[in-house]
Amino acid sequence: MKTATTPDLDPIDLYRQMTKVQKFDARVRAGLAGGEFACNYWPIEGQEAIAPAVCASLTPSDSFVATYRFAGDAIAKGVPLRELTLELLGRDGGTSKGKGGAMGVNWPDAGLMATTGIVGAGPPMANGLALAAQMRGDGGVTVVSFGDGATSNGAVHEAMNLAGVWRLPIVFLCQNNLFGEGTLIHEYTATEHFSDRAAGYGIPGETVDGKDAMAVYETARRMIERARAGEGPSFLEAVAQRTQGHYFGDSMPYADADQLAEARANAPVERLRARLIENGTATAADLDEIEEQVTGEVNEAVERAGKAAGPPESQLFVDVYKDRSDDGSLSVGASVGASVGASVASAPDGPTSELNLAGAIRQGLDQAMARDESIILLGEDIHDPMGGMFTVTQGLSTQYGRERVRPTPIAETSIIGASIGAAMGGLRPVAEVMFFDFLGVCLDQLANHAAKLRYMTGGRAQVPMVLRTVEGRQSGAQHSQSLEAWLMHTPGLKVVWGSTPADAKGLILSAIEDDDPVVFIESMAMFFDPTWQGEVPEAEYRIPIGQADVKREGSDITLVSYGSMMPYALTAAEEVAADGINVEIIDLRSLVPLDLETVLTSVGKTKRLAVAHTATRFCGPGAEIAAAVGAELHGELIAPIARVGATYTPVPRAPELEALHTPRVGAVSAALRELMG
Repeated sequence: MKTATTPDLDPIDLYRQMTKVQKFDARVRAGLAGGEFACNYWPIEGQEAIAPAVCASLTPSDSFVATYRFAGDAIAKGVPLRELTLELLGRDGGTSKGKGGAMGVNWPDAGLMATTGIVGAGPPMANGLALAAQMRGDGGVTVVSFGDGATSNGAVHEAMNLAGVWRLPIVFLCQNNLFGEGTLIHEYTATEHFSDRAAGYGIPGETVDGKDAMAVYETARRMIERARAGEGPSFLEAVAQRTQGHYFGDSMPYADADQLAEARANAPVERLRARLIENGTATAADLDEIEEQVTGEVNEAVERAGKAAGPPESQLFVDVYKDRSDDGSLSVGASVGASVGASVASAPDGPTSELNLAGAIRQGLDQAMARDESIILLGEDIHDPMGGMFTVTQGLSTQYGRERVRPTPIAETSIIGASIGAAMGGLRPVAEVMFFDFLGVCLDQLANHAAKLRYMTGGRAQVPMVLRTVEGRQSGAQHSQSLEAWLMHTPGLKVVWGSTPADAKGLILSAIEDDDPVVFIESMAMFFDPTWQGEVPEAEYRIPIGQADVKREGSDITLVSYGSMMPYALTAAEEVAADGINVEIIDLRSLVPLDLETVLTSVGKTKRLAVAHTATRFCGPGAEIAAAVGAELHGELIAPIARVGATYTPVPRAPELEALHTPRVGAVSAALRELMG
């Protein structure tokens, strides 16, 4: 494998890149001021030296993660001006097909892997890209850029801590422009130098004059070479006062006029120009020629982009999921791109073992990891001897090593962010978040990044990761919630919940091989209860995501359920059978995509529908299913649709109250009897 090396500095090219950043920034602001076009834009005047000086030590294969003040980073990393401008304006042919804008610029050919519109969200993902490079062993380095305001965000601290623990090849680049949007630094932090914080995570940090291109270059080069050598992360704070508003149109009433004037008089491009002329590297005429060339390139790119058309209507549904041209909420054939093992509707014949849910999932993870070295596991306490809170990963770190089964700090945002970046970097991470409730801690990374990156980059980025999490029981309001409706409301995610050990194994294998992010939900109540054990085929097999299963055939009522509610549904069906009520039970297994076709076929036969789940009844998944069935079979139903769900309260800890909150067999049986009444 070829190992990356740090390129030598070409001072003339550094001047060219800085000039390009300066002219692009000025030209976009002029176009906005003159009404030539409209777009979101965050100016960078005053900071033109930082990104070009840092990127001078990076190769195209090195990764970069930027924020919405993106222009300097993107240009310095090699994104073509034409495609960059088209994306900024939301036009067809942009880096992300016009779908991302300034918050979604992506150009993997040059190593710009992501641009985020969420303050502080880049570092957790950048860790994952650095982890992928570390595991490849190719000397690749990741740089993640963020503003001084992001240093108040917990995600940045989580990321720095994880990078220090794992000694990742990453440089945290704080472009300190002296304003946290419109708030002065002394009003939001007591820190004198943000680089001082690095010591708290066991990594070196330095502060440099961000208007001095050579000072930034020399410091960044040392840090990048340190990362390449496997010596771990660094924190670089480059201080350069922003001399334009936080966003175009911001008149900067919060800024001191004298300080602004001083900063503008000490502009970075002019400082480097004077230095190059003084030391004989170039003449004024040489640099004038570069400026003229760059101005022409920028003007042409912006003018052409301003005349380009927006994306065609056909692009609306493209890139929500891989290989789908619709919104992806419903299943279409339920195919899985697996090349190993049978893809079946239910568990295949052959030798079996009696396993509980934890054992079945563990067997699936084991078989997948044995076959594919790109699969890694991340999560709290997942290594031996614990093997996770519920022993699902027990034995796997002993078998595959701590390189592939990685215990993490107690920091869910960092876990999910690292999984996203690792997935973009070519790995297939399986992350564990102990309880469903903890999704609230990391929902930004999951919902704003994992779910949206494919779409926001026009399909250039994909996030083939799995998030395993557990629906709790008898653990109170913050450890027992069923929050699948949150996930179903997030385009770009797939949501899977197996109700039997055999289904869980086939579904986890499918989820790992899926090229979209999958949330895989597990039921704590099913982990150790011997009544919920089952025979699981020992061979590899896959149950397609998006394919429901008819767990019980019947003719009077269709009962749709999933997950931990399924045992109660089956028991209730047996109870009402004594009354002569014949219930057909559909186990959804996958909530997104939803197999509505199987549901409609069954209800078309029975003419009655009940939906039961442990999520709250109000705005729960059953509401969507009921609405869809009502719309499709209006006039055919012979009774109102029944919905069984949890009460609209937090989950009580007291067993007596939880029994009232979360429906069990009795509630389902009562609903079925009422339907037949």
